[in-house]
Amino acid sequence: MNKIAMTTPLVEMDGDEMTRILWQMIKDELILPFVDLKTEYYDLGLPEREKTKDQVTLDASYAAKKYGVSVKCATITPNAQRMTEYNLTEMWKSPNGTIRSILDGTVFRAPIMIDSIHPAVRSWKKPITIARHAYGDVYKNTEFRIEGKGKAELLFTGEDGTAMRQTIYDFECPGVLQGLYNKDTSIASFARSCFEFALGSRQDLWFSTKDTISKKYDHRFKDIFQEIYDNEYKTKFEEAGITYFYTLIDDAVARVIRSEGGFIWACKNYDGDVMSDMVSTAFGSLAMMTSVLVSPEGNYEYEAAHGTVTRHYYRYLKGEETSTNPMATIFAWSGALRKRGEKDNLPELMAFGDNLEAACLDTLNQGIMTKDLSGLAEGIETTAVNSGDFIAAIRKNLEKYYA
Repeated sequence: MNKIAMTTPLVEMDGDEMTRILWQMIKDELILPFVDLKTEYYDLGLPEREKTKDQVTLDASYAAKKYGVSVKCATITPNAQRMTEYNLTEMWKSPNGTIRSILDGTVFRAPIMIDSIHPAVRSWKKPITIARHAYGDVYKNTEFRIEGKGKAELLFTGEDGTAMRQTIYDFECPGVLQGLYNKDTSIASFARSCFEFALGSRQDLWFSTKDTISKKYDHRFKDIFQEIYDNEYKTKFEEAGITYFYTLIDDAVARVIRSEGGFIWACKNYDGDVMSDMVSTAFGSLAMMTSVLVSPEGNYEYEAAHGTVTRHYYRYLKGEETSTNPMATIFAWSGALRKRGEKDNLPELMAFGDNLEAACLDTLNQGIMTKDLSGLAEGIETTAVNSGDFIAAIRKNLEKYYA
């Protein structure tokens, strides 16, 4: 076949450990044989971030804004152990946090469902999409270790010199201290992204925080959502036959467990991080979760919602066989290629994204699975295979669409 043409490059952000290995396998087997791939490549592996003092992450983020569509491999966010393991000079911040801050977008995560794997929550029949605010809060925190007695204060000095000061706590012993922030503009972007996504997918939108405890911080999120809904989206939602409502996160958790799914659940940054892992695991596997960052300007960044699969990587380095599930990473590529085709008016590229996903689902429905899924499947005979054989089986099914 003639390779499918591209006109504008994707921004490609490579990553770390086992997902980096899978990244290259996916390109070699499932994309390059079919697509005349054009990318602007950035290596966000931890060694390159150390070498460039994390400048590469900033460069990749601004390229993502420039080109409008990017695809990212999973990356390491270093802790003390990684500092030693990779001989780092600094505990570099999460690349995802940097990218999300620069794009100022919302992360939408939804499970990839197949008939043979039933959600752990019996009432769930349809996917639940987590909309995660991707700016500020604990991911941009300032924190101290308090070594002894003293007064902790919250101070804001206005541009005109006026000051607001409040005592946080009088420490009578050592402890810890943390400061968080967010911006009205980013919260408004979060709200509009959620409302637009709900309209586009014709799904109800839920939003939850803890405004009864956080009477200023969380309550501001609640108020901005409600103001934007009332002034800009209420009529549109009514015409589309969908609803928006706010509830406390405690109540939302209870409602989610009792629901049948089929809605969008908007959460603040940390809440969305935790709840997306809960939802994906309950639907089957962390590797069966799509993730796309959508900015208010219409920029899209597709990624896998899981980590770098360190345990499998160490086995891979020893020459041992691994059965790592590449589905989320494949769907990051398919989503990015489809969106690139949509933006550039390239129907063949859009169709390739659809066909790649269909080939993945065909493979799973044939019972060919990685080990994390084969033990969960019901009603079909399964064959647990290693990552390479799984990708090879997907390629065979993909080739059928282009025979």
